[in-house]
Amino acid sequence: MTDTTTILAETRARIADAPDVEALRAIEREVVGKDGVVASLLKSIPGLPPEERKGAGQSANELKQAVLAAIEEREASLGSAALEAERRADGFDGTLPPPRVERGTLHPVTQVTRELEDLFTSMGYMVLDGPEVELDDYNFEKLNIPADHPARDTQDTFYCSSPGSSASLLLRTHTSPVQVRAMERLEPPFRAIVPGKVFRQETTDASHEHTFHQMEGLVIDRNVSVGHLIGAMKTLLRGIFKKEIEVRLRPGYFPFVEPGFELDARCPFCTDGCSVCKRTTWIELLPCGLVHPNVLKAGGLDPEEWGGFAFGLGLSRLVMLRYGIDDVRHLLGGDLRFLDQF
Repeated sequence: MTDTTTILAETRARIADAPDVEALRAIEREVVGKDGVVASLLKSIPGLPPEERKGAGQSANELKQAVLAAIEEREASLGSAALEAERRADGFDGTLPPPRVERGTLHPVTQVTRELEDLFTSMGYMVLDGPEVELDDYNFEKLNIPADHPARDTQDTFYCSSPGSSASLLLRTHTSPVQVRAMERLEPPFRAIVPGKVFRQETTDASHEHTFHQMEGLVIDRNVSVGHLIGAMKTLLRGIFKKEIEVRLRPGYFPFVEPGFELDARCPFCTDGCSVCKRTTWIELLPCGLVHPNVLKAGGLDPEEWGGFAFGLGLSRLVMLRYGIDDVRHLLGGDLRFLDQF
């Protein structure tokens, strides 16, 4: 029977003298490889007397495990020595953790949008989305704005195909098309908000931008009144400004609501007038109203059975109010000096 103790001692000595990892791999192949010493020992076991076979098998396995452990230990030692030499050569220490990757910050529009989503979902609203490249049919026709309606002139539209038909493609000018899409797909009653980007062919300045953000709100139910609308808006403002805000409604015309209103909020930043409210103590905040019967019909609902209210919140404007931003172009300018403030 082969003396595995002698083989192990000799192998350990060779491992300790191995100059590099390649030499260790050669020793590993020679001793525990497919045609190595351990394999030969295992092959010879059937030819041994029965009483010696168990001990021979156990010795061969112990030899294998001991050799592999010695190789692993020497390999770790060689690796540490190499790292230390490298560190001394160029000042690099590979054992240290890497530098922290600086994390960015959330865009102010994203921050406010998430706050509003949390607020509205706590009130039972769903958060919906819709296409930014929209059909004329949804952007105008089904919102009670036919091709010859003068209200189209107030929304300078980016057309992706020739205008004039319901199948024309355009960049949506408001988030209101999702009102009809929601009514077509959801079973009433329901409540939903739709945050997203909209596009208009504006001459850009401090208060106008060709791309900006809105949030549409829609409630469809039976026996909905203006009182429900005012209650929802006061809850919204309380969540945004963390205090009770007085509101007022002024008559306003929007083709997809009847009656329609402009909702103003008492300026949360002053009592006697400031630059934000233009010295009036009121801030024009959002258009709203009860959903027009024609829009309910376009969404497949019976206006005799169902009603609702809708509002369109200018997210970009709200962000500017929240953070005191005086130029809307900062929001999409991509200037890190601006964004790092948030």
